[in-house]
Amino acid sequence: MTTFVDRVELHVAAGNGGHGCASVHREKFKPLGGPDGGNGGRGGDVILTVDQSVTTLLEYHHSPHRKATNGKPGEGGNRSGKDGQDLVLPVPDGTVVLDAAGNVLADLVGHGTSYVAAQGGRGGLGNAALASARRKAPGFALLGEPGDLGDIVLELKTVADVALVGYPSAGKSSLISVLSAAKPKIADYPFTTLVPNLGVVTAGSTVYTIADVPGLIPGASQGKGLGLEFLRHVERCSVLVHVLDTATLESERDPVTDLDIIEEELRQYGGLDNRPRIVVLNKIDVPDGKDLAEMVRPDLEARGYRVFEASAVAHMGLKELSFALADLVAKARAARPKEEATRIVIRPKAVDDAGFTVTLEEDGLFRVRGEKPERWVRQTDFNNDEAVGYLADRLNRLGVETELMKAGARSGDGVAIGPEDNAVVFDWEPSVTAGAEMLGRRGEDHRFEAPRPAAQRRRDRDAERDDASREFDDFEPF
Repeated sequence: MTTFVDRVELHVAAGNGGHGCASVHREKFKPLGGPDGGNGGRGGDVILTVDQSVTTLLEYHHSPHRKATNGKPGEGGNRSGKDGQDLVLPVPDGTVVLDAAGNVLADLVGHGTSYVAAQGGRGGLGNAALASARRKAPGFALLGEPGDLGDIVLELKTVADVALVGYPSAGKSSLISVLSAAKPKIADYPFTTLVPNLGVVTAGSTVYTIADVPGLIPGASQGKGLGLEFLRHVERCSVLVHVLDTATLESERDPVTDLDIIEEELRQYGGLDNRPRIVVLNKIDVPDGKDLAEMVRPDLEARGYRVFEASAVAHMGLKELSFALADLVAKARAARPKEEATRIVIRPKAVDDAGFTVTLEEDGLFRVRGEKPERWVRQTDFNNDEAVGYLADRLNRLGVETELMKAGARSGDGVAIGPEDNAVVFDWEPSVTAGAEMLGRRGEDHRFEAPRPAAQRRRDRDAERDDASREFDDFEPF
């Protein structure tokens, strides 16, 4: 049965935003008390957070589909819908988040580090929030936006200072068990270790972590054996330790050949050339092992390796080894660039950035792409003429109609807003006045009107100009 998983594909879905409410306040003797529709609640996010108590991705291997809750719709009486609850997924320290194409989205290192894997949709505005001096009684509300939906890949890369690498049964698990308090499974058959083991070592004033990486064999970098699965756990380590078996029973193997094979696998995997390396000739408690270690040591030192002779069973050479590793770890830590204080970078938009683009496609269709137009389309109830008219007003104020004219669009031409797989397509009519006929201009209800003096009419015209420039893009429901 699988007990350790370090790579999973996760299907995440954030919560949808709740729809806004279109409602009119009613009470005795006040049949038209004004709009009082509340805003929809925000959809919940899916958040990945590093938790030190989690060491594997096994939970997501068995349950890969995760969804946050939706926001509640708004209600009459100016009651806003409840926000959806965020879904927090604990992941091990050292988890890398990738998209389906393999691009790195986040590298989660350090307890509490978080990443929003899927963002919840914002709630739609109710008609009370849409009311203005020009639009006193909106008969519509905005729809809630759908939450993000997609697939991500989680990869666990062990966060350790030292990595023990070598052939199966070279004694790596035995070494980590005597150097630290870790208790890995130990036996005398190949591939005893099926998961990376972590241990904490104290040498003088230096405390460091050491990882026992499962056995590598020729062809591991191409997927043979277990090596490719666990080579990623070597990437974060500052020091590599070659554990060579000097008492192997296989006649075709010797420590120097084992070293060359493992080095070739590390080279083919890539990215590890700058790691300092030392060699441990293990199992010198065996008489033949001691003789072989003395025989190959000059050759290894001639190659530039720092060589230690040790025995995990007899506890020989361990103190010298642990202090040598502590020295290398301390040097590696000192060489790391210091983290600078967080700086806030402000990148204002260019003065000529309209926030959208209009392109003419080969089939004669004009396509509008941009964050605001696409979001506004998602928020529009196309079964409501007044809501469609409100969308037309917003697009016109943004300058979409002007850009369509510049691009050569004429009345009746097809216009699509959004990506090819999810666009709203319509026949364009410039300066169309939409909405219910009884309301006259969009959102105006003459039942609220009364004869106005000239001064009041001027004030209303000023209010209309202010309203035309006002946007509700950044509105967040309470």
